[in-house]
This record gives sequence, C-alpha cells and structure tokens, in this order.
Amino acid sequence: MSGLLGIRLLLLLWGCGCLWLTSPTSGTLVIFEDTEAPEEMSGTPKLLQKRSTNEATVEVHSVTVDCTVTSRFAHTVMTSVALNKANTSKEIFFEVELPKSAFITNFSMEIEEKVYVGVVKEKEKAKKQYQKAVSSGQTAGLVKASGRKMEKFSVSVSIAAESNVTFVLTYEELLQRKLGQYEILIRVKPKSLVQQFQILTNIYEPQGLSYVDAHATFLSNELLPLVEKTVSDKKAQISFSPTLEQQRKCPGCDGTLIDGDFIVKYDVNRQQGLGEIQIVNGHFVHFFAPPDLPRVPKNVVFVIDRSGSMYGRKMAQTREALLKILPDLHEEDYFALIQFDTSILSWKDSLTKATKENVAAAMNYVKTIVDNGGTDINAAMLQAINMLVKDRQGNLLPERSIDMIILLTDGMPNSGVSDISTIQENVRSATGGNMSLFCLGFGNDVDYNFLDVMSKQNKGLARRIFEASDAALQLQGFYDEVSSPLLLEIDLQYPDNAVDYVTTSHFPQLFNGSEIVVAGRLMDNDLDNFLVEVVGQGFEEKFNVQGQATVVDWNVMYPDESYIFGDFTERLWAYLTIQQLLQKSESGASDEKANATAKALEMSLQYSFVTPLTSMVVTKPEEGDEPDSSFIADKLTEEQRQQAERGRPMAFAQAVPASRSYAQALPSPVYLVDGDPHFVIELPERNDSLCFNINNAPGTILNLVRDPETGVFVNGQIIGDKKIPPNGKMNTYFWRFGIIHQTLGVRLQVTTQYISILQDGKEVKLLWADTASLKGPNVDIHVTKDRSLTVTLKGSVKFVILLHKVWKNHPYHRDYLGFYTLDTHLLSPSVHGLLGQFYHGIEYEVTGLRPGESPEKPDATMFAKGQELNVTRGWQRDFRRDIKNGENVPCWFIHNNGSGLIDGVETDYIVSGLFTTV
Repeated sequence: MSGLLGIRLLLLLWGCGCLWLTSPTSGTLVIFEDTEAPEEMSGTPKLLQKRSTNEATVEVHSVTVDCTVTSRFAHTVMTSVALNKANTSKEIFFEVELPKSAFITNFSMEIEEKVYVGVVKEKEKAKKQYQKAVSSGQTAGLVKASGRKMEKFSVSVSIAAESNVTFVLTYEELLQRKLGQYEILIRVKPKSLVQQFQILTNIYEPQGLSYVDAHATFLSNELLPLVEKTVSDKKAQISFSPTLEQQRKCPGCDGTLIDGDFIVKYDVNRQQGLGEIQIVNGHFVHFFAPPDLPRVPKNVVFVIDRSGSMYGRKMAQTREALLKILPDLHEEDYFALIQFDTSILSWKDSLTKATKENVAAAMNYVKTIVDNGGTDINAAMLQAINMLVKDRQGNLLPERSIDMIILLTDGMPNSGVSDISTIQENVRSATGGNMSLFCLGFGNDVDYNFLDVMSKQNKGLARRIFEASDAALQLQGFYDEVSSPLLLEIDLQYPDNAVDYVTTSHFPQLFNGSEIVVAGRLMDNDLDNFLVEVVGQGFEEKFNVQGQATVVDWNVMYPDESYIFGDFTERLWAYLTIQQLLQKSESGASDEKANATAKALEMSLQYSFVTPLTSMVVTKPEEGDEPDSSFIADKLTEEQRQQAERGRPMAFAQAVPASRSYAQALPSPVYLVDGDPHFVIELPERNDSLCFNINNAPGTILNLVRDPETGVFVNGQIIGDKKIPPNGKMNTYFWRFGIIHQTLGVRLQVTTQYISILQDGKEVKLLWADTASLKGPNVDIHVTKDRSLTVTLKGSVKFVILLHKVWKNHPYHRDYLGFYTLDTHLLSPSVHGLLGQFYHGIEYEVTGLRPGESPEKPDATMFAKGQELNVTRGWQRDFRRDIKNGENVPCWFIHNNGSGLIDGVETDYIVSGLFTTV
C-alpha cells in the first residue's frame, strides 16, 4: 500500500476565523521517507513522523484562504493544491484546523479531474462508514480537539505519479462580538515555503465600519508593505500574498519568515434605537447593541472553590485574578465572597457595597484563602443564593440591579450532595429564575458539562479556564465580559402575522461590548407593516423603542461585487437556530430535549451543517487494487474536547453518558497499570502511548512510585488466577496496593475487599459495597460503590483505583484492581518506580517500520535511553470510560518486561513489603 510505503505530505490549513498554518508538532508541511508510514487516526496505530531528505518529489503548489464576512456571518473556503512529481504514487495528508464554533459545510477533493464531494449524514450512519474504513485498513478522516479554540480535521489520499490533488474545505460561523469588537485570527506558521500563498479577507457590513485594524506578530519592515488594507464606509479588504522569495528567511534557504499571528479586528457603526435589521430573500436578521447606555448596577457573589485540588498554582492564580477583579467593581455595585471545600465560609453575612474601603478589606481577605478539603458545590451555591434572596427581600440591594453568581471550581462535587442532577435542580429551584449564574471550570478535573447545563438553566453561561500560565488573565477576561450589564430582560418583538420560526428573542441581559442577534423567516414579502419593538429594563427607566424595518438593496450598496452569499440571512438563521436547539437539547426540560434534538438534526441535514449530530462523508470509489476510501468530517461537543485534552482521543466523536464516564475526573497525562498487569504511559503532547507488561510470580510486591523528597510511595502486590486455564497461560493482576505519604503520616491499604486508612494511630475501614467519602486534614477519600476509589493527598498527587469484579464462581479469574495516577507534576523530579520514572516525560524516536508477526501489528525500531529496541504497534486495555469492557489504546509495546525502556530490570523493583519505603 502506498499509505505504508509512500512519501507523506502534510498540508496544514489552520483556522480560527479563517486560517492557521502551524509547525511540525502542531502542524506544518512535512515530507516523510519511504520507510515511514502515515499517521493514522485515533483508534488505530499512530506512527511517528520523521523528516525526509527527499522533499522535491511532492510540491505544495498553492494554499489559498478566502474568508468573506457579511454582516458578521463568515464563510471561509480553504483550497490547497499539491503535485506529486515522483514516478510512483504518494500518500498526501491534509489537515485543517477550524474554530470550534464553526460548522463545516463542504469538503471535496479533485483527483485526476474527478471531484469527490462530501455528503452530510446522520452521525450514527456516518459512524458505520467510518468504522468500515478503519477496519479495512484505510486512513479515515477525523475531527479532534486542538487547543482552546480549534478542532483538527485530517484526511490522506494516495495520488498517482505525476498527478495532483486539490483539497477544498468550507465552513461557516457567526462571529460573536466580545469587548466591543469582532476578531478574525489567522495563525501563520508554515515552517516551509509555498509556491502560491494567499490569505484574503473581505468584510461587508451595511451598518458601516467604525474601525478596522490588522497587524501581525511576524511583520518585519520587509513584510509590512505586503499587508494590503483597503477600507471604505461599508467594506474592507485585507490581503497578504508573499511570493516564494519574500517568504524565505535568507536567499537560497528553505526557512520561512512567515511565523506568527495575523489578526483582523473590527466593529461597526451603531446608533441608538432599534439596531440594524437586514432582510434578504425571505429571511431577516436583527442586530441589537445600542451604544452609550448607562450600566445597570450588579450584585455579585463570588463562590470560590478552595478544595485540596486547588492546591498550588490554581489557588494562586485565583487569588491573583480576584485581586485584579475587585478594584474594577463600581461603587454602586454590591458584592460578597464565599469560599468552600467540605465547609462553607462567607466573608460577611450579607452583600457589601463596593466602596474603596470595602474593596480594600475584601482584597486582604482574598490573600488569606488557602486550599483544604473536598468539594461541596451544592451547599456553597445554596448559601450564595440564599444571601442574595435575603438581601433582596430586606431591600438592602438597589431595586434596579442584576443579581449574579460567579462560581469558580476545578473539580466534581464529592462532598455533601454529590449527585449532579440533584444539584442542578436544587440551584434552579432556589434561584427561581431571578439570578444569572456564570460557572468557570478550572482545569481538566472539572465536569464541564455539569457546569454548562447548570449555567444555562439559570440565565448564564459556563466558560472553561485552561490550566496554564495565563489562567488569571482568562478569569479576568471573562469577568470583563459580564461586568457591565446595560439592559435587563430584553424582548425583541415582531408582528406575529409577518414572521415565523424566529430564534430566541428574549434575553436576560445585554452586557457592554456584546450584541444580541435574532433571525427569522418572513411569511410574505409585504414589509409595509413590519414593525419592530424592543423593550427592556435600563438603569433609571424602562427601555422601549419601536420602528419600521427597511430593506437594504445589496446590489445598490455593493454594485461591483459578485456577492457570494445571496442567501446569507437564511444560513445565518439556520446556524443560529441549530446552535440554540443544541443548547436546549442539553439544558432544556425533559420533554423539550428530544424534540430539540430531532429538529436540530433535521436542519443540520437540510442545510449541510456538520454539527454534533451529523458528519460529512466523502467517498473515493474503488479503483484498481485500492478499496473504497471514506473520509469523515465530524464535530465535537465541549465534553468530548475536554476528554481529548486529557490525552484520550476518541476514535469517533460520540457522547459518553456521565454515569459511565469516570474519565471526567482524569486530567492529562495519566499513567496507569491495569489488567495482566499492563503498564501504559500516555504522552498527550505526542498523541502517543508506550506500554509494557511485567510478568512475575503471584505474591510478588512491586514498587510503582517512590519519591523520598515528597514522602510518597506506592507498592502493589500481584495475584494470579485460581488455577491455570486450559490455554496454559496464567493471568496475573494487582489485587492490593499500599499507599504511603510519610510527610503527612498517612498509610492506605487498598484490596479487592476493602480500603483501610491509617493515620495518627487510628484506622478507618471502608467497603467497596458502599458509596462513601472520608475527609481528613491530609487526605480525601471517595469510594464509588463497586467501581472506583479516588485518593487525594493534600498538596500532592491524586490516585484513582478501579475495582474489576468478575463472576464469583468463575473457574479461573479473580477480582483485581487497576491503578491510575493524576497530578503527577506535584511530585519531585527525582520520583521513580515502575510508573514514577515516567512522570516527567521520556524522549524516544521510532523509525524503520516493518511488517510484524501479525499484519495489523507492525514492528519498528525505537531509540530510548541510549538503547535500540524492537517494538510492536499494538493495543492495551484502558478502562477509564468503560470499566466493564474497556477500550483499546494504541501504543508502542516494549517486549521482555519493558527491558530497555525501564531503568534496570523488573526484579530491581521488587520490594519486601506492601509499605516498604526503601
């Protein structure tokens, strides 16, 4: 197959607003040697990439991005042409990153004058086609999470000698106004030269453009003149088209100067009144964001998670953000601070006016917040709500003001009421629809879907805060978006006999710098009586404006344009309707969810949008010896993105019910041992895994983690089958673990029957037969009945142990345990053990792919720790999402008890007792 023996080319178009072109680890143009195989999609073996010295056989002829923005609705077409100049067929790989808010609407390939066009299908039908392609050995397309804002779509195709291929991908999205502007970000990191390279952005705004700004991080004096910007009253064009020579870092070299972000920011003219209403081809869109309105005072309760998992940088960044947010409160605002773990602690019993003196006192209080204990979200939320209700009933708050709660948490509820649906119902009932809830989910431990639904049920929204150096800025940026409400309870009203199928037209609040958008269908073309009214509650008085909608003649306004989007209002309406239906399918009442899902699916198919309910399938028919090839353009939910970011890419995007998704508690990376015993080392930065087995006699105790600096040790004892099965292979497993934290004075023994916790001479036993939590000053324990145990050591690592129960009367097998480690960055650099030695990464390289004993498991050569190893591409079982059946994890398997990968040999890790620390 040319896919295994050919030269592979990556043509990477990265889009946020329009396009990104990125570097080798995050995307670039790379050509591989004949001995290398193409990277395969998640769920199939993923092969290491290596540069070739023979780059002239495949040429990137052109990369073109044409982004047209019309009344905030962006239509982006990415086109790339590659030439195979060799005398043999080559595999060409195409990857595109696009904004997570966008819907793919078309993907096509032109090969030897034949065009293969994508068709949008229901996800389950597309899934079957995808799985068929994978099982037949074909490389199938896949969309997976990439960074905070993007998703990556990948396909590859075999191209005959001296032929070319043209890839075209189209997506659409409605740009959202944030902090007073729209932004188109174009990340340009090709790391290689392109024969014809062009980025073209056209902006059409009938309201008139108030400003347009374009800049880039990589613009030198030589490149600056290549950015051409033409701006008139209602149109702007920005282009960037460097020639091949202008791209070069130096004369004759292959390096490129183009490396950074190209950013276009703009806003439109705004007038007091109704806003802007545009009517085209039987559909209307209404943009409402009146300028210069006085802000409405707010009453805000900050609810701050201080549980043990917030230890270290998270807590420091939270304090840093609050110390910047509090001084931005206006003096007419009221505020409160509530911190929580297993207990709830309020700064004051009532909300406080945001005077300079009170803000200064609150800032001193924030500096004292430290992490401790579990996560009782239910009690914290009810206390915040009760405080607002009590103060409102006592007339202690301004009558015309908005009540809001901002919850910041990094974990799942594991103290007090821990059932997610119960918490959501408690919060919704307590607020009574009179408050706005904004939830900030910090890091990857958080159950984002839980927060997202709870926010939407209470007139708010959720936002993920990524665990990075800029987390404090993320928190502050979100607060800036919601800190200045201008109107409350806004209704946009249209004549019932003139419109139907109108999107959401009631909004709880309008914030400064944002925008309300409503779209709908016209029942007829008689616009003489198309009266529009907008009502809301302002700071001092009610807001009420009404007027007659007028039709804009696009041909008059843009007479010289061959307008690409005659139906843009209809597509904008469909896009907005689908987005709102998808939200309702998650957070609506039970009787609404099924109807919303069905309607969203129907419209996704009708308008060829790739949404979480649909996928786009491109089929290249069988030719010669090559079977059919199917490529899938898919769409992820935020929950699926989060799972992927934890280091577990999904073979095919599909929802995992919360009741089955233990992985919601697992961040990336995860190091585990489960099964016979199978060790798996996940390397999410490389989207890869290493694995090995340790085969030793039952009764052997092995050291898994040893960190004398922090005092953390973990040992595990092996147990074997009851007797040798008929196949003659004795299976071995871990059946008990000893966990020691010398500094904290904690010892835990976890067996398949019970969990024993020993501290300060006192012992507590928990049984797997019960769901239970134990909160102590130094350790938190949470048992999910017959399923999992989570151990959180204060200020240190977190362990999750899974219980695998087998049939009691099984003739051979026994119950056994799986061991997973999280937050390993909190251990010292000298940590060691069978798992611990990998906690701070490992460098390796894989080359020389060749057939193995099994056709689906090729062999290769690995270079690691100065040694050359023979490895096999295989699978191990991962039970994080499905504790009963597990999932296949593709990994490089190191033979002979991990020899060459682990330090020393496996017998070096044998210890004398379960609590041995030497």
